[in-house]
Amino acid sequence: MNEMYDMSIITHSWGVMLVLGVIFVNIFMLFWIKNLAKYTRAVTLFNPIGASAIGMVIFTGVIMMAAKHLDFTIENIAMIIFAIIFIYLEVKRSLGVKKLNKKEQGAFESYKSYALKIFFLEILVTLSISFWMWF
Repeated sequence: MNEMYDMSIITHSWGVMLVLGVIFVNIFMLFWIKNLAKYTRAVTLFNPIGASAIGMVIFTGVIMMAAKHLDFTIENIAMIIFAIIFIYLEVKRSLGVKKLNKKEQGAFESYKSYALKIFFLEILVTLSISFWMWF
């Protein structure tokens, strides 16, 4: 049982780093791609990777809770809340891309500032829970 728990902690930590990497790749794509149609296509292809990273973190967290006999400590409850907030932010950002009017001038530029705020919130959420758990 301890081996499963130790492996889950390591996998969970790598999953959190992967989520941060996905956020930074999304930020890079936001600034690198200048055309809305190309950006929409890239985000559509890249979103499953981000969802898989979030799923990996949540799944390994569930395994760790099962290894601890489903103890709902304050840390576990906080991680659940942070995961819900993170998923909410991702859905909000994804819907923002879908709702963009491709014919409107400057729509992509206004979306860039909106998405950047959401990305910074996601980084803040991820780092705050990580620092709380690691230190």
